[in-house]
Amino acid sequence: MNQLDGFTTPPEHLKFLAKKLFGNCGEIIDGAIAYLEPDGGGPINLHTHVHNHLFIVISGQAKIILDKEEKIIYANEAFLVKGEIPHSIWNPTREITVMLGISVK
Repeated sequence: MNQLDGFTTPPEHLKFLAKKLFGNCGEIIDGAIAYLEPDGGGPINLHTHVHNHLFIVISGQAKIILDKEEKIIYANEAFLVKGEIPHSIWNPTREITVMLGISVK
């Protein structure tokens, strides 16, 4: 997978690539940057809550476990997890994964 898939140069910009990761997905509650070591993540047991998570992978990969489904997101990708769906997030690689986690309602 090419890390720059989906990137474009906006009008009136030079030597500038951008990729829209998300649109309006609710009111931001908080956000954090996370460094997940290989096989790191959590919580160990799937959990739920009232707010949603918007995960954005900066580098590496993240495996999101959603009830009985798994989703891999790669660098420069985003994924919205509905809080009412049991979930956890893990680093399935041998490198550190860097990601943003934004809580939204």
